[in-house]
Order: sequence, then structure tokens, then C-alpha cells
Amino acid sequence: MTKVNQNIRFEDVLNLLKTYIKNEEELSLIHDAYLYTKEKHQGEVRLTGDDYINHPLNVAYILANMQADYQTICAGLLHDILENRENSKEELKEKFGEDVYSLVEGVTTINRLSFNGDNDSKLASQRKILVGLTEDVRVIFIKLADRLHNMRTLWAIDSKAQREKAKETLDILVPIAARLGMNQIKGELEDLCLRYLKPDVYFSIVEALNETKLERDQTVEKMIAEVEKILNANHIPHKIKGRSKSIYSIYKKMDKGKSFRNIYDLFAMRIYVNTESECYQVLGLIHAKFKPMPKRFKDYVANPKPNMYQSLHTTVFGIDGKLFEIQIRTYEMDAIAENGIASHWSYKEHGSNVKANIQNAMEQKLQFFKTMMELRKEETSDEAFVNSVKSDILKESIYVFTPKGDAIELPNGSTPIDFAYRVHSKVGDSMVGAIVNNQIAPLDYVLKDGDIVNIKTNKSAIPSKEWMNIAYTQQAKNKIKAFFNKIDKEEYLKKGEEEVKAELRKRKVSFNEFFTPENTEKMLSEMKCANMEELYTNIGNGKTTATLALNTIQNNNDTKEELILKKVTDREIKPVVIKDDIIVEGIDSIKVNVANCCQPIPGDNIVGYITKGNGISVHRMNCPNMDHVDERVISVHWNDTVSKKYHTSLLIEAENSKNVLLDIISKTSSGDIIVDSINTLKRSGDTSLIEITIRVPNLEKLKKFMHDLESLKHIISVERLIK
Repeated sequence: MTKVNQNIRFEDVLNLLKTYIKNEEELSLIHDAYLYTKEKHQGEVRLTGDDYINHPLNVAYILANMQADYQTICAGLLHDILENRENSKEELKEKFGEDVYSLVEGVTTINRLSFNGDNDSKLASQRKILVGLTEDVRVIFIKLADRLHNMRTLWAIDSKAQREKAKETLDILVPIAARLGMNQIKGELEDLCLRYLKPDVYFSIVEALNETKLERDQTVEKMIAEVEKILNANHIPHKIKGRSKSIYSIYKKMDKGKSFRNIYDLFAMRIYVNTESECYQVLGLIHAKFKPMPKRFKDYVANPKPNMYQSLHTTVFGIDGKLFEIQIRTYEMDAIAENGIASHWSYKEHGSNVKANIQNAMEQKLQFFKTMMELRKEETSDEAFVNSVKSDILKESIYVFTPKGDAIELPNGSTPIDFAYRVHSKVGDSMVGAIVNNQIAPLDYVLKDGDIVNIKTNKSAIPSKEWMNIAYTQQAKNKIKAFFNKIDKEEYLKKGEEEVKAELRKRKVSFNEFFTPENTEKMLSEMKCANMEELYTNIGNGKTTATLALNTIQNNNDTKEELILKKVTDREIKPVVIKDDIIVEGIDSIKVNVANCCQPIPGDNIVGYITKGNGISVHRMNCPNMDHVDERVISVHWNDTVSKKYHTSLLIEAENSKNVLLDIISKTSSGDIIVDSINTLKRSGDTSLIEITIRVPNLEKLKKFMHDLESLKHIISVERLIK
């Protein structure tokens, strides 16, 4: 690939900046930033062979084309300073101020994250970058400018690294640029990504464009000349440009099955005028001369996109019957269309008369970041967060409207529930119905582009758990879930407090007498709770008990260990009903019992013994009670679909230790095992014999449990008990 000469001089950047920055102090600070970064990067060379200073100058030039503010330009020049230069932090703050330093630090943090691979670490990194961007949107401007210049010089690295960098750019940065309305950067990044990801496709489109360039240029020039005549005759000041279709957009249309020749907006032009009213005047004059194509007119002037984009779009049958896509906009609209939010600062500073609805649209677009902040605060896993970002923020969007005409951006597939929760949590929580386009709509109605949605609310209404299955966006689902979690928490809180009061009444102790500041502090510390609300909630949901909590202050001589053991040993052992679990050969219906002596469980080799008057008693094959029995023995076996748990007993020899019984019980929590009783049979010197009766689903689980017990520090031996 031919190397592109991108040797930008500081004078080039400065001349561009002077077209919109008039404050000499601001320009002076930018000059200082250039000198400082030049000094710090002295002697460094990029892989392209250029002096390193060429990179920050290109970044600053890209930002200047976006008409970014002076602090962003300074940070663009300085964006690599903190890499391996931690000692520059304080110096950077002192010379250029807290705002510039914060922007540089933000870019540095992002640049240290890796996005390679499709594993969990990539998902976690995506979370970090997306949430990190919310602090100051200008960090993104610098990051996009940085990546754009790096993509322009991607030829300098090996092909594998080229593909990885291009994929990362297309997956992560291009959607962000699109959402911010930064179409100029988005378009160039897409083309460059395609160049390295699918070079064959890229160059075939380039070749096709070159082959038809002369013909297309001549057709566009004829059309421009015709439109010029119309606008001049009506005394409308204007400027007209032929607009080339991006290579990536052509690829996307061809990927959907369109042929190169049938992509009608290969012929395109853009008309710039001074005022909004002139936009509509020009549209009317063009439609009077050239027949518009049905369903191809879009008015983004009256209804701006949430990324601030404004323009009139129409497609007409132009010169020689060729279809022309025409965009009509003011010069200010064009700056916003090309640079999105980035253009906001320069217009704001210069007292532009950009309409309030565009400013409102920008605020709506910033909701993109606020939404991510909300998701960060909610208790979701990294994977759930990134799924939310992908499905709710980066997915193909529709634009629907409130009754007042405010645009709301939602992912395609959203319902009125998603709309309500996007407006505000309180609107969603109190929703009782929805009216779409003046018609009552069910809550599972799938919203369409341009729908006008009116949410009906009632202060006493609450959401339904069924909405979790109807809502499309993860954001709405999270908010519905949060509503019910809050209700559950309040119920647990109330229940826990009542249980504490009941336990105090049982002990004949008054609440105020017990809960002195010292007692409260000690109890919270012992129970590892931040406050009484957390303690009450833990008691209410069963994570702990009021007895255990109060015993940290007023000990009933029952230790935590003894209370748990008492709860276990007081449990009534109920016999297991084994109907159909054991199959007796040749007999369909007969009473079957599991022998108490050897307590067989599913997986054991078993044998049946025909008792006198009590059906069949089932023993393990190795049961000593069956050693000398030859008569009245019958073949039995376990059914393949046993789902119940069966009793069996273990004999455990253990060293005497305060917590050994609790350690034994703790091993049952993860093994699908229930403890029915536990008793210390005898103590002898430093050891004890412990009998534990448990319920287990099968022999495999029992063996694992025995192995887990044997791994405990104070356990000497574990064996199954035969009585």
C-alpha cells in the first residue's frame, strides 16, 4: 500500500484553529501544549518512520476540523504524555490546568485497556471503557481522533495486528461515533476498517467506483447545473456539492443483495443554505422540477435525530432519469451533522442561534452516557452489563416521540414498557396503559419508527412481574427487578425487626434497654452488618436468626455451633416413601421397605428379603445380616429415575476441635445433602466418634461427601455405618 503523507505542521493546526477560536490566551495555551509535547517526545520515532510529534499534530488537526474547544485541542496534543511518564502528572496539572489534565488522564486510561479476543476479559474491558467515557464526553473526541490517525497509518504494522485493530475499531468505536452524530469520522473509520478486514471487497468496490467515476461525475455536474439555475432564479444564496457514497455503505448495501449498479444514491448531492425556511423553499422548488420518489422523503429538520442530526432528505428522478439522493441543510446543521456533539462547544461559545431543540437533542444524546452510569450503579454482572450496552445502546435504533414531540431513542424491538422506563423510572413503575398514535395499544406492542407514545399512569399503580417477559431492553427489566427487590427488602426488613422484638419479649428484655449504642455497635460488628437495616433484612430473609444476633450481647449459653446443631438434632426424621423407586422382579405391587441396618441408597447393589407380614426388606449386598440367608431372597434393583433422597449413616472419627461439627455440616451445603441428625457417641483422649445421619440422592454424591469430609483438617476417618 502506498504510504500517505500526513506531515501536518503546527502552523496548519493553528491556521485552522484561528477560524473559530478568537481568544488569544486559549491559542497561547495550545501553542504551549505543542512545545511541551514536542519536547517530551523528542527523539521518538513511530513505526511509520515519522517523528513522533507528527501523531499528536494529526490528532489536533482532526480535532480542529471537528471545531473542538481549546481544552480538547490541548489534550489532543498531550494525549500520550502520561504513557510511561507518571512523574508528568503534577507538571501537567500545573501547566495546563485540571480540565486538560483530566482529559489526558481519561484517554491514557482507555489506551491501557485491551479489547482483543471474545472472552470475559474483553467484556469486562468493554464495561470499563464504556463507563469510563461517561465522565467527560470530550475524552471520546480525542480517542476517536487518535484512532482515526492510527487507522490511516495502519499499514505500518503486521497483517494480524491490522485485522485485530480494525475489528476493535468497527465493534467498539464506530458505533460510539455513530451515536454521537460524528458522521465524518464514522465514515472514514468504516472505510479503513473494511480495507483491512476485507481487502478484496474493499478494492473491488474502489475499482468499480473508479471505472464509473467519469460517467458519475458528468451526471452529477449536469444535475448540479440544473439545480443552480432554479435556486439562482429564486435568489436563494446557496452552495452545492456532489456527495460521494462511502465505500463501507456501498459494501453494506451489496451485502444485502443489491448490485453495484442498483445502488441509486451513488448519485448524490448536498445543498447548503443560510436558514431553516430556505431548506423547505429549496425542497419545494426541487420537487416542482423533479419528481420525488415515493416514501423516500425524511424531515430531520423538524424532527432531529437524538444525535442532533438535522437535514431534509429526498430522492428524485433527476437528469437522464437517474435517481438522486439530495440532502438540504444549513451550514450550522452541516457542522453538527459532520461532527455531532463535538460541534456544540464552538457554537455555544460564539453565541450561535442553534435552536433549543438541537440543544435538547444533544442532552438526549448524552443520555447514552447517563444510561451507562445507571447500569453501572445497578447490581449486575460484567456480562449482564455489556449485554445491556449491546442490546440497549449500540443496537439498531428506532426514534419514537412523546406527545410533546420530544424524540426518544430505543433499540428496535422495544415496547411501551421500555419507552416508559426510558422516560423515567417513576413513569414505568406507575404505568397503567399506553396510547400509540392515538390508539390504545397493548403493552407488548412492538414500537415502530415515528410512533407517538403516550403513557398513562396512576400514582397507586405498581408494575407487574409479567412485564419482565414483555420488556425488550435490559434497562427496563433491571428497573422492574429493582422495584420488586426494593419491596422484598422492605418486607424482609419489617419481618426481621418483628422477629428481633419477639425474641426480646421471650427473654423479657425491653427493646430500648437492650439496644444501647454500645450493644448495637458490638452486634453489628459481630454479625458483619453495616447498619441495623442490613441486620434486620438478613434476619427477615433467613440468612441469620434473631437468636444468633441477640446472643452476641446476651448469651443464652448456646454457642452458634450449639444452636445450629440443636436445630439439626431436633429435626424429626421422616421415613422415605419408596414406591416405584425399587423394582421387584416378577411382582408388580408389593410393600417394599429399606432396611435400617445397612440403609441402602440409589447406586448400591441391593437384594430383597421376603419378610413375614411386612413385605420385602431391601438390603445392601454386603450387609452382614444377609450373609447366611439363602431362603426367601428375591432379586430387586433401583429404578433408573429415582428422584428422592435416602437416609444413610456415617461414622466419623475426628480430633477434638471446637468447630469440627460445624465444619462437617458446612460440607453438606454444596453437595445436595441434608443432615437429619448428628451425635457425638464418645470422646476418648484427643478424638471423638461422631454419628451423622444424612439424606443423599445417590451413591456418587455420598462418595463425594465422604471424600470432602476426609479432606477436612480434623477428620481422621469416615465410613458408612451398618448397625
